[in-house]
Amino acid sequence: MPNEVETMFYTRTTPWHGLGTKVATAPCSEEALKLAGLDWDVVQHPIFADGQIVDGYFANVRNTDGKVLGVVSSRYQIIQNHEAFAFTDALLGEGVRYETAGSLFGGRRVWMLARLPQEYIIGGDRISPYLVFTNTHDGSGAVRAAVTPVRVVCNNTLNLALAEARRSWSMIHTGNVKERLQEAHDTLLLAEQYMDGIGEAIDFLQNKDISERQVSELIETLLPVEKESTSQQVKNIKRLRDDMSYRYFNAPDLKKLGHNAYRFINAVSDHATHADPIRRTSSFLDNRFVKITDGHPLIDKAYQLVQAA
Repeated sequence: MPNEVETMFYTRTTPWHGLGTKVATAPCSEEALKLAGLDWDVVQHPIFADGQIVDGYFANVRNTDGKVLGVVSSRYQIIQNHEAFAFTDALLGEGVRYETAGSLFGGRRVWMLARLPQEYIIGGDRISPYLVFTNTHDGSGAVRAAVTPVRVVCNNTLNLALAEARRSWSMIHTGNVKERLQEAHDTLLLAEQYMDGIGEAIDFLQNKDISERQVSELIETLLPVEKESTSQQVKNIKRLRDDMSYRYFNAPDLKKLGHNAYRFINAVSDHATHADPIRRTSSFLDNRFVKITDGHPLIDKAYQLVQAA
């Protein structure tokens, strides 16, 4: 198991790294908490230096094994894993089911993913929106909930950065998450607006034809070769360009889309989600997952380029 994946479960298809406990059906929050290995709490311990308490700071410690997850200020408010599930339950309503959840980086970051009940047919494609909730216990990040649309036929993410529609909500660990529930709920009500925005974006992309030459130029812009690049670096970039180009021209699920910008965006998403990186480090799959949930800069850049093309 990669060093950064601690515990997790998944339903249906194998997750981004092929690991975890597979379950037959998406569980409710109580079952998901246990299946994901998240049935533990964080407690705060004082920090000592030379026998003296360090004022204003605490260690966040996992109660099951005493592992220190991070050092935080006295203003930091813990959001327990069970509170996160309860929060998401309240956001989505009774009967919500979780398709995957787990712990990364030794418990410092946790996540859960629930499929929203609506499914959209946009431009002939089935698009399913998911809610991704992430939290950190080491003080490094905010609580975050985001809508991530997925093209069902190929599991390509389409979480484009739209200027006219928000897809996420976040809060720092210095407030009461329960008191912010209404704010989060109001933001997630905008999920429908975001999906409307995705629909408009897909319509624009499907109606924007691009030539084979433009595809090559877009790929070269997305994956540039710097002047000072070594011969090995040039070779590596060429391999990535070839992979993206192959996905555009040869991916079976894209051939029926026509030669347009929508096909190109899906090829970029497919590349960003599935291609091997230049250096296959022990944590690259986990870092890829973080980019998928938070929004992938390569996909956003591709979207900006085709808008301007």
